[in-house]
This record gives sequence, C-alpha cells and structure tokens, in this order.
Amino acid sequence: MARDHDGFDPEAPEQSEIGREMVDQSTGLGSVVAHMYRGELDREVNWRTRLDSTTNWAVTIIAGILAYAFSSEDVGHAIILVGIVIGVVFLVIEAGRFQRYDVFRSRVRSMQENLFANALDPSQGVEQRDWRRQLSEDYRRPTVKLTLQQALAHRLRRVYLPLLCGMLLVWLIRLTGADGSMIAAARVSGVPGWVVFAAVGFLYVGLFAVAFWPGQTDIAETSEDADRGDLGRSD
Repeated sequence: MARDHDGFDPEAPEQSEIGREMVDQSTGLGSVVAHMYRGELDREVNWRTRLDSTTNWAVTIIAGILAYAFSSEDVGHAIILVGIVIGVVFLVIEAGRFQRYDVFRSRVRSMQENLFANALDPSQGVEQRDWRRQLSEDYRRPTVKLTLQQALAHRLRRVYLPLLCGMLLVWLIRLTGADGSMIAAARVSGVPGWVVFAAVGFLYVGLFAVAFWPGQTDIAETSEDADRGDLGRSD
C-alpha cells in the first residue's frame, strides 16, 4: 500500500487498528461486511420511509379536518378536538416505528463510524474500541435501544408539537368567534366547557413535559442529523 504525502500507511501495524481487513485483499471479511452493511442500510431506509408515511398521513388528515371545520358555521368546534386526538394517535404510532428504525440506524452508524471511517483513515482511530463486540451482541440479542419516552420526545420536538400547538391555536380562535365566553363555547354535548378546557390543558402539559423532560439524552437528535447525509432525507 502506497503512503500518502503525510507518510500515512494504513497497513502499518501501529496505524491500522480495527479496519485493516478492509484494506487487506487476502481476506473476505470486507466483502461480507459490505453485504451486511447494504442490508442494514436497506432496512434503515425502509423504516425511515414508514416514518415519513406516518407523518404525511397525520398532516393530510389533520389538514382535511381543519378544512372541514371552517367549511361551514354549522360545523362544531369538537371536530378540531377530534383532530388533536388523531394527531396524538399518530404520534404514538410514529414513536413506536422510530424505536425500530433506531435499531437499524444504530448498526449502520456503528459500521460507518468505526469500520469504514477507520479503514479510510486509521490514524483517527475508532469511536468505540469494543464496537465489534457491541455489534455482535446486538445481532445475538437484538433489543430496542430507545425508550418510548425518548422516541415520543424526539417526534414531538421534530414534528408533532408544532403541529398540535397549531391545532390548539386554531381551536381557541374558533371559540373566540362563538357567542358568549370561551369556556361556555367549549361545551361538547353534555360535557361542561370547563371540563373540556381542563382536559385539553392536561393533555398539552403532558406533551410538553414528555418533550422537554430534564435530563433527556439528545442521542436521537444527533443520530438523525447524521442520517440526513446518509439517506438524503429530512423531517
């Protein structure tokens, strides 16, 4: 292997570390890992597509509900509350999908950071010294790495909190246009307006608490920022 202008030799024992197999043409490990990487990347892309589909359906249905809510004065404000509930349901579905997406994303990022990057430039070392053991353990006993709370917080901050806050604002605007006080106008069937207001308030307090609970890790945020470059996708 030829040295570059800095005298760097990727096959030198003191510089190779993990990743030497990728520059050694006598081994088949590089080919095996390449196929494994392609398979993991394909599954990551498929789960990312499912995430995007969930978001698109949520936005489309909520937009349709809002259009219907303002199509006539005879349409009650309760339809907007239905839209908020539907948004929360899509949030929970998408959080579950994000947990599974993260399983494959973490494997892909592990190979990118520790194998491919180190094979190209072993002088920088690896991100995790025991990455092969961790990856092997993950293949032996696959587990979901993100809790449901972490997944919910991520999707709230990225997509659903602005969407649901917009729904709340539209609901309040709709109530201001009704006769009488907003609390009286919030009445739904036989449920008093103050009960409806309290329920909506508790819901949004809970959403903000989940999204910004102190001490939450930002691993998911960082990983998805990296995925924009890997997959050419964005929220």
